[in-house]
Amino acid sequence: QVQLVESGGGLVQPGGSLRLSCAGSGIILTNYVMAWYRQAPGKQRELVATSSGRAADFVEGRFTISRDNAKNTVYLKMNSLKPEDTAVYYCNAHGLVKDYWGQGTQVTVSS
Repeated sequence: QVQLVESGGGLVQPGGSLRLSCAGSGIILTNYVMAWYRQAPGKQRELVATSSGRAADFVEGRFTISRDNAKNTVYLKMNSLKPEDTAVYYCNAHGLVKDYWGQGTQVTVSS
């Protein structure tokens, strides 16, 4: 059974940082292009960044994807967070045949 489990979300003040984690089980993440998406209330889910180097315009160099292959985990380090970054963040494993999604982790940026 394939599972992607995100963690690391929470409440952070504007200008702060968070590191989100996406741990895979039943799946080898190095075999997939990994991506992070987010969905804010009342908005559509949107791409944040991918392990192949794509990033949304709003990232502006603030977010970085990395992998720890030994832990079968992918990370999203987010710096200089803004209130508009508030959303549920989802991990995605994009394969040739199938995509897998995590359950999401809430990120709230507020003073």
